[in-house]
Amino acid sequence: MHRAAGPVHGRASAAPTGGPGVKRLLVLWDIDGTLIDDGGLCQVIYPRAFERLTGRPARHPVAIAGRTELDIMAELFARHGVSPVVQSLVTAELAAQLRRLASEFRAAGRVLPGAVEALRAMAEQREVAQSVLTGNLKPNAILKLRLFGLAEFLDLGVGGYGDDAHDRAALVPVARRRAAAAYGHDFDADSTVLIGDTPRDVRAARIGGARVIAVASGASSAAVLTDAGADAVLADLRDTAALLRTVQALRPAARSSG
Repeated sequence: MHRAAGPVHGRASAAPTGGPGVKRLLVLWDIDGTLIDDGGLCQVIYPRAFERLTGRPARHPVAIAGRTELDIMAELFARHGVSPVVQSLVTAELAAQLRRLASEFRAAGRVLPGAVEALRAMAEQREVAQSVLTGNLKPNAILKLRLFGLAEFLDLGVGGYGDDAHDRAALVPVARRRAAAAYGHDFDADSTVLIGDTPRDVRAARIGGARVIAVASGASSAAVLTDAGADAVLADLRDTAALLRTVQALRPAARSSG
């Protein structure tokens, strides 16, 4: 266990990251709690979307950390005894809610310490392709990243998003397939690294097929993330060099030589 304290410029299409060279490692970032702090506004979006879709208030809150947006809404419907709403209507309403709150989101939220430096440093690694593995719907993920100036470091065409599947673990093979198609090289579990802040991120990597670095920048402590089975746990993203060393240490060649 390790412990230590050519990108898409706002577009959703695939483009190489890290300049020329064969991509041998796929790095997938969680967004909320890992790269940004939303200032609590995500707690507002789902009840509002529920009320718009059903005509009734959401009286029973549900946990949202580490979950896909579709999974969150499915539990809201179930807890209120409401029949599931057509998925296309749910996704459209969730996207509309975030657009309406965009200015508030930008004002209340913030980029977490070290996130920009970490993304920039990873984008400069010639063998690394980096994207996202997030419970956000794709339009919501892209909007959040653009609002905080992070989209430019990421290849958003090869990520895994909350509208790809209800279960977060199912997003990992989706992202791996997209990356293979974009870069002409297969990424297996040993050449895919997920970076996130919740036990659900760890579970997604374990089940979906990836190594996992957990960052204790969200609600989960380092101890909780270690117990969840993370390959490595960092206190936060402030130490860019430590992050790069940790990523490299998880690669098969580094493990076999160590």
